[in-house]
Amino acid sequence: MNQLTTWIETLLSNAGFTDGNIPYLRLLIVIAAISILAIVCFYIAKYIIIRIIYRFIKRTPFKWDDIIVEAKSLDIIAHLIPAFIVKASIVFILKDFEQWIPFFSKLTTIYIIIVFMLIIISFLKIVEKHVTKSPIFENKPIGSYFQLIRIIIYIIVFILIISVVINKSPLYLLSAFGALSAILLLVFKDTILGLVASVQISSNDMVRIGDWIEMPKFNADGEVTAINLNTVKVENWDKTITTIPTYYFITDSFKNWRGMQLSGGRRINRSIFINVRSIKFVENSDLVRYKKYQLLSDFIEQRQNEIDTYNTENHIDVSQAINGRHMTNIGIFRFYIDRYLKNHPYIRQDMTLLIRQLSIDERGIPINIYCFTATTKWANYEDIQADIFDHLLAAARFFDIEIYQQPGGDDLNRVALSIEKSK
Repeated sequence: MNQLTTWIETLLSNAGFTDGNIPYLRLLIVIAAISILAIVCFYIAKYIIIRIIYRFIKRTPFKWDDIIVEAKSLDIIAHLIPAFIVKASIVFILKDFEQWIPFFSKLTTIYIIIVFMLIIISFLKIVEKHVTKSPIFENKPIGSYFQLIRIIIYIIVFILIISVVINKSPLYLLSAFGALSAILLLVFKDTILGLVASVQISSNDMVRIGDWIEMPKFNADGEVTAINLNTVKVENWDKTITTIPTYYFITDSFKNWRGMQLSGGRRINRSIFINVRSIKFVENSDLVRYKKYQLLSDFIEQRQNEIDTYNTENHIDVSQAINGRHMTNIGIFRFYIDRYLKNHPYIRQDMTLLIRQLSIDERGIPINIYCFTATTKWANYEDIQADIFDHLLAAARFFDIEIYQQPGGDDLNRVALSIEKSK
């Protein structure tokens, strides 16, 4: 280096430049030469050496390393070569300007630290993509943990850069780190809460990507599309996006429909309201008619035999319907609904199936249908539910049962017309 410096100075002196201008001209020449060398080495590394490495990676039998080629992660390494060339040549470049050597030396060191950080983060992203594709970690919030690792790397790099600037050991900064812990806890409060929540969510398997969740506090009702360290992203059924802080899944209640989806059956819990005035004891003529209903023929005969036997053994006067035991149209209708659902091809017979009479209210007597469909797909579920209630609402009149509904304008008009006709 000294011989090269002497040679450049001799050339400049022979060219007629004064001694006062020679250091500046030598600086420009050296900067130009080092810059050209650094640029040439950069392009050789990026477009020749790294491309050869990429071709070698593609030929390997492993699939995970193909992500390196797709992400072009090795391209960042090419930035280190110019930095190391400048770092090694900085004393030679600034031979006549030694007061600037510490500044540019620190600047180059900081640049190298940042490039190393980018390389590590790039490879972390490769590992993250590979891990998330693994069946073992499917639907797990792996991104939260990699995000935490990146935050730790940023903190370490920040400490290293500060130590380079103030020319102190990183351990010196770490010794003073305790005094800043309260401030850091305040600044990174959401991140720390998110980290704790992510660990609990993962360990307790509370939420997975793809789960259907409901969280009324945030008007969230849809599918989880992403779980990060700080937020959980939900795509609602109306295609809007709701972003919820992760720690709210620990502190607040929410509904996860995963259990329903995994069970393969979705619940129907709906009532038909019967007009009380239409309830009556069944007469013999009604029984003859009901026996013609395929789902009831064997039931009607068996139940009537039981009732007749009871009434005969207890010497009950059956001339009055109120005496003894008699079937009612609402009771037979309940049994019909039960038989209908037990013979329905899209109702799960291995899950709860109840036909209940609930407490009477101002709308009449509720007949509650509680069962599970054999599918969890929303559209199919709604079709099955609608078909069932279409049939039951139409079937009610075959049992002389009226379905209650609040009177509307046409109902009142019909009543008024009937009153006028009666006059």
